[in-house]
Amino acid sequence: MDDILIFCYTLPMEYTNMPNTKADGFRGERMIVLPVETFSAYASHPLVKRLYLTDVGFFPKAERHDRIRKEGIEEYIFLYCTAGKGTVLLEGETFTLGANDAFCIPRRRGHHYFADARDPWSLLWVHFKGEDTGLYPLEERRKIHFESEYAANRMHFLFDLLFRVLEANYTEGNFIYISQVLQLILSEAYFREKSGGVQAQNKRITDIVRYMDRHLEKKLTLEALAETFGLSKSYLNALFQEYTQHAPLEFFTHLKMKRACGLLRSTEAPVYEIAAGLGYEDPYYFSRAFKKVVGVSPREYRNSEYFHYEE
Repeated sequence: MDDILIFCYTLPMEYTNMPNTKADGFRGERMIVLPVETFSAYASHPLVKRLYLTDVGFFPKAERHDRIRKEGIEEYIFLYCTAGKGTVLLEGETFTLGANDAFCIPRRRGHHYFADARDPWSLLWVHFKGEDTGLYPLEERRKIHFESEYAANRMHFLFDLLFRVLEANYTEGNFIYISQVLQLILSEAYFREKSGGVQAQNKRITDIVRYMDRHLEKKLTLEALAETFGLSKSYLNALFQEYTQHAPLEFFTHLKMKRACGLLRSTEAPVYEIAAGLGYEDPYYFSRAFKKVVGVSPREYRNSEYFHYEE
């Protein structure tokens, strides 16, 4: 198989009742083999080499679908779950994909992904590389959810364009067209949803902050927060840096100290009780943390009528 590139796409509707002839595949899947020599003739074209796919396909209701690549591959792998559920394991992190979720596996990263046993995913996927991959946030390891029906429909439409072109002749023009469609797919996932979906991003950061505020008595960890909200640690950190200019746990500490300020001014509770209520077993450690954030000790803050902490 070293001398071919394999393209997979869904059968047209009128063929879905034909017998399934691929014993080790999935019903509704079809394979097209594209000789490398045909592809390589166009790979150096300025509009193709910037971003080009090497494999693309659709696995409907992919029961027992399971891929393990301990060393990863040379291409990026973009997965788009259209229905059902599946899991991606990537260097110690776990991502669960459901309907209208997308995820990109970075190149040369060991990974394992598989369909849910009870509700196997239907999966659109593409392997790609090129000179412009660095222009997209492909290394962030974040799950993308398409909130609206319109966004999901656009993704289906763009993949359908790829499949239709791959049914036609392998010409330079078609390879240029495929490259442009691939750019649209990635832009739909990373730029249109991000820039046009600022409200969704704001809602995500708001939900996390509200969760923190409801758990000020806890000792939250970055791992626990990331798992709770289905994000990678790196993306969670980037999200907080962008919207709050603080790392997540640093922001959580600021929330604790803001609550402490209110309790010091509005109650007569001893400092050790306030510390315990905010998850600090050691009141001296709490006092040091308080002074680091607020600028004065808890006692000095309580006794001062003029000092007010503002984040």
